[in-house]
Amino acid sequence: MNARPLLLLLLAAAPAFALAAPAAKPAAPQTRGLYLQLIGQARTDGRPRAALAYLDDFDKRFPGDVGAQVLRVNSLLDLGQVGEAERIVSGPALAKVQGNAAVDAVRGHALAARGRWRDASERYQAAVEASPADPLLRNALGYAQLRAGWGDSAIEQLRGACDLAPGDTVIRNNLLLAYAVAGRKRELSAGIRKIETRKAQAELLRTITTEAKRLASETAQPGKEDGQ
Repeated sequence: MNARPLLLLLLAAAPAFALAAPAAKPAAPQTRGLYLQLIGQARTDGRPRAALAYLDDFDKRFPGDVGAQVLRVNSLLDLGQVGEAERIVSGPALAKVQGNAAVDAVRGHALAARGRWRDASERYQAAVEASPADPLLRNALGYAQLRAGWGDSAIEQLRGACDLAPGDTVIRNNLLLAYAVAGRKRELSAGIRKIETRKAQAELLRTITTEAKRLASETAQPGKEDGQ
């Protein structure tokens, strides 16, 4: 799965813990929750290897913790280690967990990393049902549906995500991309006009148009649809 500035960073749908970043050698936290927050911040800061190192230490203190396993899957996917992430998703700590938005989200992330967009959509749908007011989960669902070829459903989910997080440019851009893919030029033009400057409007429209053509080309190629 190629990383592109315009597109959804799927892993952003995972829980983000915002506290102070850990020191190079973190002091023993007083609670499990604080330690997970520190580990999550390391990943948010773009240091997934540090997050994995902290998780190794955390696992010695709190073995089998579901929240830690979710963070581990996301950190591994950050590093492109899809096979190892899949092993943890199907492992004993997560396999039997149901009705947990974060767990269903990482199941979706692992499937999306393989280009299995229809299967990923099912997992993101479950995550949204467990946490319906989370805009990042709706964003992930909408983008997966777009990649699966379900344009109308994707647009509806991305509109909902925009309503929940109107200032999020990633979600906005994914909605504009969905309009472009679906050929809904009027909605695309209206969305582009909301961008502050003419230059920014032109640049974003060019980027979205290019990406929409790429997605259409991928879908048209035999064996390319849904990661096959």
